Amino acid sequence: MWVLSAFLSAFLLGCYDICKKQSLDDNAVIPVLFLNTLISSLIFAPFVILSYYTDILDGTLVYVPHVSLATHGMVILKSFIVLSSWITGYFSVKNLPLTITGPIKATQPVITLVGAMLIFGERLNLYQWSGVLLSVLSFYMLSASGKKEGINFSHNKWIFYAVLSVVFGAVSGLYDKYLMKRLDVMTVQVWFNIYEFVMMIPIMMLLWFPRRRQTTLFSWKWSIVFVSVFLALADWIYFYALGFPDSMISIVSMIRRSSVIVTFTAGAMIFREKNLKSKAFDLILVLLGMLLLYLGTN
Repeated sequence: MWVLSAFLSAFLLGCYDICKKQSLDDNAVIPVLFLNTLISSLIFAPFVILSYYTDILDGTLVYVPHVSLATHGMVILKSFIVLSSWITGYFSVKNLPLTITGPIKATQPVITLVGAMLIFGERLNLYQWSGVLLSVLSFYMLSASGKKEGINFSHNKWIFYAVLSVVFGAVSGLYDKYLMKRLDVMTVQVWFNIYEFVMMIPIMMLLWFPRRRQTTLFSWKWSIVFVSVFLALADWIYFYALGFPDSMISIVSMIRRSSVIVTFTAGAMIFREKNLKSKAFDLILVLLGMLLLYLGTN
């Protein structure tokens, strides 16, 4: 069940990436991210209010329990890690093709795997190791495809931002496994969204607002709303999958990266990106790696 939940989360995550790309095209990054965190907080705020002041949600999957200050501290740390991944990731998505950022993001589980082996003692079989190695190979081949578009992986700062986002994302994934052994889904998802919004307020007011006329101007797009909606659904199902006792963070994280299918298709059909043939081969390697990892769980 946790494997199927991970695949559903991956599809929704792909929809989130498409809306994010649409929102960021010719638009200011910081206010878009600020609005995403605001809308996400507004989505979950009613669950907090109804859980704290009524008994309507008692015993349901969306009940938000009262937790200690120490627990809030743990969630605040997650918020900081995720926000770091989002800020670097948003800038890379704005400035790079989806057919580049998608496969890069798909290599995130490799870092997660190393951490899972060192921290949680997870062990992979031959199928799973083969899948990981194919994913690593796809990254190096993708760098060759990027050069055809003038994107030098070793000297392009947006590639560095994309990789940095992947590293923060991997750290977040490992921390999620730790949290989900101690906390329930709603505590983590609701409060980390709210704390992210709180963190974005000074970033918005101190870093972007004073310089708003000197950088890319902000324009409202309805896709900004759908960014938050798709992410909220994808994350809830993701945390639900991690809640299963036998779930493996290395596998869940890898399956989530199959969202690259959705983003790659959008890059080709909606955004009309270039060099699709060479990138498609890189994508096939990623997908084959996903398949091997899936087979390794059965």
